[in-house]
Amino acid sequence: MKRETALSILDEMISNPRLKAHCLSVGYVCEAYAKQHGLNENNYFIAGVLHDADYEKFPDEHPKIIVAQLTAQGEAEIAQAISCHGLTFGIPAVSLMDKVLMASDELSGFVMACAKIRPDGLDTLDEHSVAKKFRNPKFAAGVGREEVEFALNQLGVDFETYTHFIIAALRPHARELNLPTGL
Repeated sequence: MKRETALSILDEMISNPRLKAHCLSVGYVCEAYAKQHGLNENNYFIAGVLHDADYEKFPDEHPKIIVAQLTAQGEAEIAQAISCHGLTFGIPAVSLMDKVLMASDELSGFVMACAKIRPDGLDTLDEHSVAKKFRNPKFAAGVGREEVEFALNQLGVDFETYTHFIIAALRPHARELNLPTGL
């Protein structure tokens, strides 16, 4: 699948700008991971971008709709990663793409929440500030802390290292993601 096709699917399935920004942010993080490790950047980007594509219209069936669509289009690897990106789906993460998507999903959302409350967004945000907010269960209470920790453990990375990575991956896209910026 081409990147443009994935972005078209995202536009067709999601109208909520916050959810769309979340999907894009996860796509950018997955893509950056793939680039850093010499993996297929396109497929990792698509997995990230489409992981919640069916959530707005079909929350009770999520992620079965997008997984079926991708499987029908011959994108089994991407469909598999999406099918297991959350603990509540009950499907174990096996491949590296599965683990990267799971580790990037909730934590990218949390980083975005941290950036939104800062006047300069990601410009000066660091992993220590994010870790401090993460310890406050009232901040971004919808982010599953246990799921973040489980996913990072599955990927074999620690919280601050991966948070630093996410911040760096998202900085070039801050405007597109509607995050404040001082630049």
